[in-house]
Amino acid sequence: MSYLLEIIPQLAQGFVLTLQVFIITLVIAIPLGVLFAYLLRLPVIGWFMHFYVWVMRGTPLLLQIITVYYGLPMIGLNIQSRLFACLIAFVLNYAAYFAEIFRGGIAAIPQGQYEAAQVLRFSPWQTARLIILPQVTKIVLPSVMNEVVNLVKDSSLVYIVGLFDVTLAAQTAMNRDITLAPMFLAGLFYLLFIGFLTLISKQVEKQFSYYK
Repeated sequence: MSYLLEIIPQLAQGFVLTLQVFIITLVIAIPLGVLFAYLLRLPVIGWFMHFYVWVMRGTPLLLQIITVYYGLPMIGLNIQSRLFACLIAFVLNYAAYFAEIFRGGIAAIPQGQYEAAQVLRFSPWQTARLIILPQVTKIVLPSVMNEVVNLVKDSSLVYIVGLFDVTLAAQTAMNRDITLAPMFLAGLFYLLFIGFLTLISKQVEKQFSYYK
């Protein structure tokens, strides 16, 4: 027990970086996903966006991190910050997933609702904000929350470029002390965080339960 208390500060330090990756990725990737979902519907730009989504969803995130951090300097784009390189890969990857989720949600809205908004002389912005987005949010919320949970687990991939997240902190302690206890404790960190997010998602779903 005393050993676990001794390594908790080390794992907590790594968990701070895990939170950074998680929060920054969500804050940027979700709005980008909404934007990309609309771009997917456009004639010419939509083709390029479909290709982008296909590449991002069809290749491992680990490979994308390696490509950004090690590959971009080969073409003259030198990224000094390992965290910044990881965030680029995470945002591009998750924006693609969110774009596909929101695209499906937008497609599920009946065309008649757009026509009704035109009859009421709503602007495109009013139509999106007052009619479409509340319903789309209700539709896509379970899928978005699944991706949020995946993001928590995927955040452990930053160790590949040597970032000191909770996984690398646990691995360092495990190699130093020859025990699996740090890994089990790291797993508990992830489990508690995901449990907390699950509770939040249920509360958010209740808030949107009046959209049937």
